[in-house]
Amino acid sequence: MAGVSLQCGDCGALLRSVDEAQQHAELTSHSNFSESTEPVLNLICTTCAKPCRSKTESDLHTKRTGHTDFVDKTSEAAKPITLEAPKAADGSEDSGQPQEMVVPEVDKKLLEELEAMGFPTARATRALHYAGNASLEATINWIVEHENDPDIDQMPLVPVNTKVEASKPSLTPEELKAKQQELREKARKKKEEEEKRMEREKEKERIRVGKELLEAKRIEEDNERKRILALRKAEKEEERRAREKILLKLEEDKAERRRKLGLPPEDPSAVKPSAPIVEEKKSSLPVRPATKAEQIRECLRSLKQNHKDDDAKVKRAFQTLLTYVGNVVRNPDEEKFRKIRLSNQSFHERVGALKGGIEFLELCGFENIEGGEFLFLTRDKVDMAVLNSAGAELDSAIKNPFFGVL
Repeated sequence: MAGVSLQCGDCGALLRSVDEAQQHAELTSHSNFSESTEPVLNLICTTCAKPCRSKTESDLHTKRTGHTDFVDKTSEAAKPITLEAPKAADGSEDSGQPQEMVVPEVDKKLLEELEAMGFPTARATRALHYAGNASLEATINWIVEHENDPDIDQMPLVPVNTKVEASKPSLTPEELKAKQQELREKARKKKEEEEKRMEREKEKERIRVGKELLEAKRIEEDNERKRILALRKAEKEEERRAREKILLKLEEDKAERRRKLGLPPEDPSAVKPSAPIVEEKKSSLPVRPATKAEQIRECLRSLKQNHKDDDAKVKRAFQTLLTYVGNVVRNPDEEKFRKIRLSNQSFHERVGALKGGIEFLELCGFENIEGGEFLFLTRDKVDMAVLNSAGAELDSAIKNPFFGVL
């Protein structure tokens, strides 16, 4: 059964004739059409005689005008339609005589453009014929949709007496210029959309990197807080031990005054032994510090205890050592800050003459070179963690009045 309409395979629209299908293809670039037995409705308004192609269109007409009466003349308007090549009118097919087949006429200008784009002549001719010589874009769409057909590169043939609809005339210069302008405008819009998409991608990447930097900063701040808390805890422990030492000294002074006054000593059984005494005995045992930070702290404590009668001299030594350590931390590549002459008068008076001063620098990584004439810290042995820890301990020793009392 022949179809009574053409249906667009891309959008589903029903069309009455081949001409309407070609117009639809030019407007939408759709090229996939097939015959359909479903007719296109032809509803005629009895009031104003307006034709409506669908029930939806008639409903809209009623809503706008208030006209409700329609006459269905679909059967009168429906005519058989086919996409097959028209048969010869002279009845040669019925006579059983073989018909002469020839290559159909196509738009030569479009054919030349397709060949310039690299398409074979047979493929380009076949696409132009079945696309109805509609446009270059419709022809290319047909090639893309049928590129897997086995006969895609075979030259199409039609009967010699077949009437082929004349191809549309080529575009005038003005129309060609307008078409080029339209294509340029489409390309410009597509480029703008791509640039906007790239901008969005860049913004997403910037936000992601920003979040990662914030997270790294938060982790660094957390580590810094933990380090400060650990340092404060060590200072509080130092102060506690210093207070206990002072209390023990007061008890000893009190006992000495009672002895000088001729008073009997206090009954040991009446005095509850304090825990700090036992702790002091335990702490007096020679226990080697477990970490580099503890070794540095113990060295500074020993230096202060060895020179407890001259606080100003000890404080000046601490400040000098802090200067040496700070210079290396700030300029690790400068050799002049990593090399100390032991015979230097200023160094000898401030650090070298004090027991524990040179030992502190050795704990920081300095070594004796050239027969003991210099203290030198090689670049590969610069340990920022150890130097920062040494600087923190020196700063605590300078500011904490109870440091080294034990």
